[in-house]
Amino acid sequence: MNRGFAIGAISLALTTASATAAPTELENGFERALRGCEQWILDPASWANDPGAFAERLGLGNKAGWVNSVDEAALPPQDLRVANHYLRINATSDAGFILVVSDRIPFCHITGGGGSDMQPVVEAVLASDAFLSRWQKLDDQLQGEMASTIYQNRAAPHFSIIISRAQMPDQRRDHVQVVATALYELGD
Repeated sequence: MNRGFAIGAISLALTTASATAAPTELENGFERALRGCEQWILDPASWANDPGAFAERLGLGNKAGWVNSVDEAALPPQDLRVANHYLRINATSDAGFILVVSDRIPFCHITGGGGSDMQPVVEAVLASDAFLSRWQKLDDQLQGEMASTIYQNRAAPHFSIIISRAQMPDQRRDHVQVVATALYELGD
């Protein structure tokens, strides 16, 4: 066998394997937080009678559960702090996400942080076919070390989300690393 051909074939196999690798626990946690947000807003029947079952349907087992309160840094903007519920997602032993929802205002707020670098995690989820099949990118904004992207839901155009995260990997890990706030605009 031609040595160059063999090296090329191995290189192609490795590239293909890494491109189709399963999501990491953190990517899965962020994706599930986003899907939970979407489901809470677009399908209120999924939680109206049994919020506990809603958490179970995220498919994270004992890694996700409702909590009574969260740190100030995980709370949404002041005007969205009405009838809030807090879902903690422990994606790994030292990193995870908080999904804040309301049973009165059609919004959700996701924060993520911990001992792991969230920037590549968020970028991987935002670039995934699964995410892009549900969300259309509208705008990118850069401010300091942060990048924010606004998306519109493809199935519900009145539903949009802004996702902010570090522009580069390996930024500080002693604060919230990703913030996503989604709102369904009522009326025209």
